[in-house]
Amino acid sequence: MKITPIDFKIVQSKIKESGISKIGKASIREIKKLIDNIEMASGQKFIRMEMGIPGLPPAKVGVEGQIEALRKGVAAIYPDIHGIAPLKSEISRFVKLFMNIDVKPDSCMPTVGSMQGSFASFLILSRIYKDRDTTLFIDPGFPVHKQQHKVLNLKFETFDVYDFRGDKLRDKLESYLSKGHIHSILYSNPNNPSWICFTEKELQIIGEMSNKYNVVIMEDLAYFGMDFRQDFSKPGQPPYQPSVVNYTNNFILFISSSKAFSYAGERIGMMVISDHLFENHFPDLKRFYANDQFGYTMIFGTIYPLSSGTSHSAQYALTSILKAVNEGQFDFVDVVKEYGKKAHIMKKIFTDNGFRIVYDMDEDKPIADGFYFTYSYPGFSGVDLLEEMLYYGISAISLDITGSERHEGIRACTSLIQRSQFTDLDIRLKQFHNDHPIKD
Repeated sequence: MKITPIDFKIVQSKIKESGISKIGKASIREIKKLIDNIEMASGQKFIRMEMGIPGLPPAKVGVEGQIEALRKGVAAIYPDIHGIAPLKSEISRFVKLFMNIDVKPDSCMPTVGSMQGSFASFLILSRIYKDRDTTLFIDPGFPVHKQQHKVLNLKFETFDVYDFRGDKLRDKLESYLSKGHIHSILYSNPNNPSWICFTEKELQIIGEMSNKYNVVIMEDLAYFGMDFRQDFSKPGQPPYQPSVVNYTNNFILFISSSKAFSYAGERIGMMVISDHLFENHFPDLKRFYANDQFGYTMIFGTIYPLSSGTSHSAQYALTSILKAVNEGQFDFVDVVKEYGKKAHIMKKIFTDNGFRIVYDMDEDKPIADGFYFTYSYPGFSGVDLLEEMLYYGISAISLDITGSERHEGIRACTSLIQRSQFTDLDIRLKQFHNDHPIKD
């Protein structure tokens, strides 16, 4: 029986009780539940890196704005499905000031987290062309987006972008889009799980392919402004958040309040649709909806039956946050830089103990330190490494569930790790390294 930081028998027992056939293939939430159970049974705390949730206090200005709204009685009133007017205006201002794009308030709306925005978009985009039935994922990516497709019984294709950076991306996209069955493309930037960031050249290529094949680009900006190699914190001043919006007018943006503003618990995100797409008409939508205008159908044909809008008070919270950000009173980027600082330290602890960073470059530049990083250990697949590390009190997710072709890799999230845990992390990784010597 192995002597490991977490009692071997307890971990083994809880894995068996979970009913999960292969831990390394489990979903993020399944891993979380398993670790909760092991911690409860063992009485020992894990280094928890499986969940991509904020580890910082919520934006104070948002909390105050939400409390004020609740005191005024908004909890008793249904909000408009498309969002309250002050919030729509502040979202429009935000993308102008931090992305340098013009989008009308009508084309900006709150959603129940970015996940509802993506769910609604997948549903409607699968219906805009009767002869196109497939979403293309530029992976690696957020596993739940594929789960949403499976729930909706929608088709998708995917490729790992890491071997197709720079000019290679054009031919790779062309190989899919030229077949004529792709209606939309989704990617995240900065990327979950790898933390790679697309270069301007790559974003231009994606935009040009969108224009050539009339494909809608969905850009997941959950980690808005969090490529800390540049300062995106000054409203109305370059540099702006890099985006495909500079190269196509056929886009939908998902902007989360969870990470940038640490407001995950209230489940409110932003969906920004280009005015061109919002106002466009797709006759094939009439097969499912009463109206063929994209924006109208998104709101009244899709968001409405999904949730009738999102929390009234949370909309006032987000309005207050965005107003403070837009007016330069709240530097949200400075607050979340802590994630990058922790990542820098954690990556060194891992590499000092024989681990390797899997996704390490943006074309010819090292990737930024941020919310996530990826690692591997010689001699292990990511699936097997994930399970083995549970005995050492370290949890994460395998890259296998993200669409990555780096099957040796694991995704680590920095958010919930406290600096006080770094010593414990080092001790556990040292023991792992000693217990699993690397063969030359």
